[in-house]
Amino acid sequence: MKQVGQQVAPVLAVHGRFDAHQVPQVQQDMDALLESGATTIIVDLSDVTFVDSSALAVIVRGMKRCRERSGELILCGMRQPVRIIFELTRMDRSFRIFDNPAAAQQALATDAR
Repeated sequence: MKQVGQQVAPVLAVHGRFDAHQVPQVQQDMDALLESGATTIIVDLSDVTFVDSSALAVIVRGMKRCRERSGELILCGMRQPVRIIFELTRMDRSFRIFDNPAAAQQALATDAR
């Protein structure tokens, strides 16, 4: 997890291939953030080159858990191949997606006003 300046929500950065091999760690990190009191999580996919169905499932699970806490799961930094998968599955309609973590933080800060 990386820190991005003045944070409104924690940022969970994922790297490389986001697939069944990475899902357990991402799930554990997401669970830890939620257990520590976070309601909204920003998932930074800037360094992700590929996502599979298990990655999509953990993202949906995270979205549901955030919504149960009156928060949201926000995605950012999608490369074109990753964005295409979200568009093909129509998952892009279920999330707010930003260019980078700073833009997501700025939007959340504006929402809070």
